[in-house]
Amino acid sequence: MNKDILKVLVDEETIKSTVRRLADEINTAYKGHSKRLILLGILKGSVVFMGDLMKYVESSIVEIDFMKVSSYGSGTVSRGNINIHLDIQRKDIADCDILVIEDIIDSGRTLSYLVDYLRLKGAKSVKTCTLLDKPSRREVDFTPDFVGLEVPDEFVVGYGLDYDEKYRNLPYIGVLSPEVYC
Repeated sequence: MNKDILKVLVDEETIKSTVRRLADEINTAYKGHSKRLILLGILKGSVVFMGDLMKYVESSIVEIDFMKVSSYGSGTVSRGNINIHLDIQRKDIADCDILVIEDIIDSGRTLSYLVDYLRLKGAKSVKTCTLLDKPSRREVDFTPDFVGLEVPDEFVVGYGLDYDEKYRNLPYIGVLSPEVYC
């Protein structure tokens, strides 16, 4: 284990089984789906999760796309304002069901904003899927459609989650030592 990690919160096997369970839930929700399903990854944190998840989504008309959105500056505290750095560019958005893939939800501000934003852009439907959820940190009324695991209010890294662009490559999700970010 990395010396900066206090403890492993979610091990590799639990991540794998959670990803499979989420894919099963998505497959059930979109069973018989004949329209285009866009898995919309929110960069950069969702890349590892989305890469594993999409292997098990059975819809025959699955596409992927990405947006880069932030509510954080450097560090660990959300600024509260949402910045779109890379937007989805689709002329066919009215024909698309969008499933936003996120690594973690805490305040809920970013995903709440994105769902409204994508609906205003004309998406046929918008749902959300997150690997990790911290409902104790919610600042807005937002409930994701598909949730992997609920986690305590600790600073977590690994499996795509980072602190200052580090630790994304860890194969597990661990609690980062406060000495690293304080």
